[in-house]
Amino acid sequence: MTAAAQRTNTTFDLGNAVELVSKEEGHRQPLAPEFVSLEDFSPLEVAYDFPRIRREDIEAGPRSIWRYKQLLPVPSNVEEHPNTDPGCTRLIRADNLAKALGVKRIWIKDDTGNPTHSFKDRVVAVALAAAREFGFKVLACPSTGNLANAVAAAAARAGWDSVVLVPKTLERAKILMSAVYDGSLLAVDGNYDDVNRLATELAGEHEDWAFVNVNVRPYYSEGSKTLAFEVAEQLGWRIPEQIVVPIASGSQLTKVHKGFNELSEVGLVEPSPVRIFGAQATGCSPVSTAYKNDQDVVQPVRPDTIARSLAIGAPADGPYVLDIVRKTGGAIEDVTDDEVREGIRLLARTEGIFAETAGGVTVATAKKLVETGKIDPDAETVLLITGDGLKTLDAVQDQIGPKATVAPTTEAVNQALGL
Repeated sequence: MTAAAQRTNTTFDLGNAVELVSKEEGHRQPLAPEFVSLEDFSPLEVAYDFPRIRREDIEAGPRSIWRYKQLLPVPSNVEEHPNTDPGCTRLIRADNLAKALGVKRIWIKDDTGNPTHSFKDRVVAVALAAAREFGFKVLACPSTGNLANAVAAAAARAGWDSVVLVPKTLERAKILMSAVYDGSLLAVDGNYDDVNRLATELAGEHEDWAFVNVNVRPYYSEGSKTLAFEVAEQLGWRIPEQIVVPIASGSQLTKVHKGFNELSEVGLVEPSPVRIFGAQATGCSPVSTAYKNDQDVVQPVRPDTIARSLAIGAPADGPYVLDIVRKTGGAIEDVTDDEVREGIRLLARTEGIFAETAGGVTVATAKKLVETGKIDPDAETVLLITGDGLKTLDAVQDQIGPKATVAPTTEAVNQALGL
């Protein structure tokens, strides 16, 4: 179905998005706030009819993800509505880290610079734009923390009410970062999978609530493509040879892969292979376990890790992650909590970037993949750092602090420094 024909069947302005497609059997259906195909019961994702897109048009666009609006399921005037304008975060050449790991070149995609200090601002901005077009009135989510922050902030900026559900054991900093926006924040007595089930039930009861990662999930997840778009543009319109992506639900990894493919499809970059690697914490590593056991089915687990933003025991996109990683020649690895802490400290002392525990997972996993020979040390590699360490101070607070407490004299300082 062409874009013109599709748009005659709907009043929604979602740019070049034309329909939803089931991920298993490719069944097609009109754009709507739905996330599961009624034909094969698999997840739905957005399909497009792209026009000619030029690099110069993107480069002349706003310094936010809306420079890529032609590649996203958002209205043509999306930037005219109040939103948090995420994106265009820095890509840092990490030579000190590369030397420490024994590889030729590493780049850090540092998403701590987003409005609420994580990549979740990207996906929420796209979800909000679609939710507005569908006529929803309340922005909502189940969350392991970063998404809660992003939804509460985006709703406040847009003048919407918000309903945010989090596990009661969530890091204190993330709870406070959500509560400060004065929406409806509810702590649930259960883990994230319990919270997610509750959100799905509530989405069925409240027709004007847009649960960003439930009933508008196909649109929400497309926001992760902007990580791929920015990396390629910041590298001079080319695709990196290798990339390491943290895995929670698995959606980010699948959409980064989709983003690189779409850039090639529309001619913005030359097609080139990219090996995609996944990173998990050992205390919640169902996708890594399936990969290592050469299985296609991801068995749910009960999370037990300090990397709470990745603590999803039943990752919805796990099977699709396995498929992409295997097809691209990548791998999936997991690391212990102690390795996560060391990953945080390694990135901080080599590049001056303080990442949350998910970033520690990514760095530690990259280190392990290098040591086991799975990452090519001569290939250009990008690491996705998706959240700020100020959100997870409790993970390292017992390991770091002043070197010494000294008297206010030069002698005391020299003595403490061994000078």
